Formats: sequence, structure tokens, C-alpha cells
Amino acid sequence: MKLINIGFGNMVSVDRIVSIVSPESAPIKRLIQESKEKGTLIDATHGRRTRAVIITDSDLIVLTYLYPETVAGRVEVDDEFDEEEEETNE
Repeated sequence: MKLINIGFGNMVSVDRIVSIVSPESAPIKRLIQESKEKGTLIDATHGRRTRAVIITDSDLIVLTYLYPETVAGRVEVDDEFDEEEEETNE
């Protein structure tokens, strides 16, 4: 299981991420509200402004203060590291 840091020592499994989106649109705001009501919302912002919403394949919604580009960059760096590791093991 590969994990990425989403701020303040909080981690998310890369294999579970379906989408990383901005919280600004009305559909995403509704998704956040519905998730909060269902109890499937994880707020990892520590009181800061939400800048990215991570949607997982298990219908959990994770809020983070990092920008979507930052989170996506961390996912890409993790993928590149794995590819390099596989090449050296061959």
C-alpha cells in the first residue's frame, strides 16, 4: 500500500484515490455536504481553508488544505519512485 502525505502528518492511500478536485464548484460543495451528513467525510484541514477534495473508491471524501496540483504532484512522484525501484530490482 502506497501512502502520500496530505498535510499535518495525515496520509491517504494512493491506490484508493479516484479523483482530486477543487472544492469551488456547486456539485462538489453538495458532495461534501452529503458526505458530512452520511458520516463519510474526513476533514484533514486542521481548521484551514479547504483547497482540495480527494474522492476515494470507498466513497470517502477527504478534505485537505493543499492545492489539488500539490496532491497530484505527490501522487506522480510516488509513481515515478515505484517505477525506478522496479527497474533496479530487475
